[in-house]
Amino acid sequence: MAQAYQEQLARKRLAEMGSEVFTAFPGAVLGNPAGKRVLVEFSDYNCTFCEASVQDVKRLVAEDPDLKVVIREWPIFEGSDVTARMALAAAMQGKYAAFHDAMFKTGDVAAAAKIAGLDMARAEADAASQAVSTEIARNLEYARALGFDGTPAWVAGDTPMGGMVGYDKLKAALAAGATAG
Repeated sequence: MAQAYQEQLARKRLAEMGSEVFTAFPGAVLGNPAGKRVLVEFSDYNCTFCEASVQDVKRLVAEDPDLKVVIREWPIFEGSDVTARMALAAAMQGKYAAFHDAMFKTGDVAAAAKIAGLDMARAEADAASQAVSTEIARNLEYARALGFDGTPAWVAGDTPMGGMVGYDKLKAALAAGATAG
């Protein structure tokens, strides 16, 4: 009963946010950037459940050419801020997906940046920029407003979900109408 009430509150807060949460930081998208079905993932590179969810997201993207996955960098673990900032810097260079994949494979920011082919001087400047700081703060606000207490956390349609929910639950939520923004 308490869980149902929390889910109802999260849906209400999501409705009050409008389409903001579905609007990606420029370039921080997996799948089809112009997709009509939208899945939002709040993620941290130091989260083992986020890493385990990578394959679920890849499978959903592979099955649905109209799926846009908006990644909300939410660095909640110690040491994650540097990684989240570099991921957003990669997005600013149009290399987010490459960095995202490399980061989860290597666990090393410098190696992931090299694999993704980042211009490091630009990436370091972008990672320290106000735009990146603002995005990370905004993601924290969204997560708190939706009642999320950890990563991964998801929004599909009008359904906010916390935790490693798995492929089947994500697919069902998307099938129920995950179009936005």
